[in-house]
Amino acid sequence: MLPGVRRALLASLGIAAMAAATLVVIATRDEEIPRAAPIVISTAHEGRADTLRRNETLGELFARHNISGPELYELLAAAEGLNPRRVPAGQVFEFRYVVAEPRPDRVVVRVGDERILTLRRDSSDVWRGNSEAIEWTVNLELVRGPIESSLFETLDSAIPDSVLSPDQRALLAWDLADGVFGWVIDFTRDIYPGDAFDLLFERLRSPLGDVRFGRVAAARIETRSRLNTAYVFAETDGRNGYYDADGRSLLRDFKLSPVPYRITSRFSRRRYHPVLKNYRPHLGMDFGAPRGAEVRATGDGIVSRAGRWGGYGIMVAIRHPKDIETRYAHLSALARGIGPGSRVRQGDRIGFVGSTGLTTGVHVHYEFIKNGRHMDPRTAVRYGDGTPIPDARRAQFDSIRAYYDRLFEYRIPTVTAGGD
Repeated sequence: MLPGVRRALLASLGIAAMAAATLVVIATRDEEIPRAAPIVISTAHEGRADTLRRNETLGELFARHNISGPELYELLAAAEGLNPRRVPAGQVFEFRYVVAEPRPDRVVVRVGDERILTLRRDSSDVWRGNSEAIEWTVNLELVRGPIESSLFETLDSAIPDSVLSPDQRALLAWDLADGVFGWVIDFTRDIYPGDAFDLLFERLRSPLGDVRFGRVAAARIETRSRLNTAYVFAETDGRNGYYDADGRSLLRDFKLSPVPYRITSRFSRRRYHPVLKNYRPHLGMDFGAPRGAEVRATGDGIVSRAGRWGGYGIMVAIRHPKDIETRYAHLSALARGIGPGSRVRQGDRIGFVGSTGLTTGVHVHYEFIKNGRHMDPRTAVRYGDGTPIPDARRAQFDSIRAYYDRLFEYRIPTVTAGGD
């Protein structure tokens, strides 16, 4: 090619010509070009994912992959931590096949949030299992700002999907209302628009790309100009405990409500009854909750009545110390194991929300009775201070509280309610 024509062609090609020239130089170097060792494929595999369908058994799922009878029992015996009767619909199983083979030689399934179970069929056709922990990375996230309509709606709008999915945001709100402040704040009545809050929570990430809510680390919430604080501090048995800034536990003998949902009817000595069409006392509180939502005991005690009882419909009555009784009415069903004489602890599931008995809609009716006299549950349980941190652990708590207070002060840059 003539030199002038070559220069014009290179100019017209621009970067492409430069790249081509570079490639040529690399290809014509004198040194030996390193070569990778050849990849030898001894066995070709293909993967197939399958999902446990609604109303389907594990036997039916594995039968689709030609595993049944004694082999299925052997596989399940090797499946550490996998309870065949408790695998939820939608659970994904990953099967690996040797190409052209009718049965898989490996099955991988996730067991809860914490473990991955791998089942392998060895050369002797024996299934062996291996369970490995999922290592979650913990990141602290901060969300803060004024409360708009409700704390739950504010959290939902302030935390984007890239930080927590909607269902995980719901878990965060539930834990904040029920697991942290469920004894001291009525989120349906104590919160007003304009109240401020600061919330530190743990966001967990797995090597598989999963993201989920971990736990509330610390929180500051204003309610009617009163500052409520909470700091996580592990109890001696390993459970998460929450204490206020003065080192007093947020736990009380009774929670404020059996479900973390809004109040639809309050305690009253004279209320118009929507079914009977007359005025009569309403000696409890109604909580509007979805049908089937879990109803939990507000305090430790022994079940004194469980089943149908007149206008209460399906109800549970629990006898507590100090001559206190609580009642939970209009349930759709009792929880497993709940019956007269059952011992329950605060937070135990005792039934499910319904509309049985004398009622016009789905809700749970909750009563608090002391010394045979009905009391307003909102005021009856708000007495006494929480147990203080033991002196031997006070310095440790003060250090943890100071650490979280510094994070609040320096405003770690993550999520800001009403921000960018």
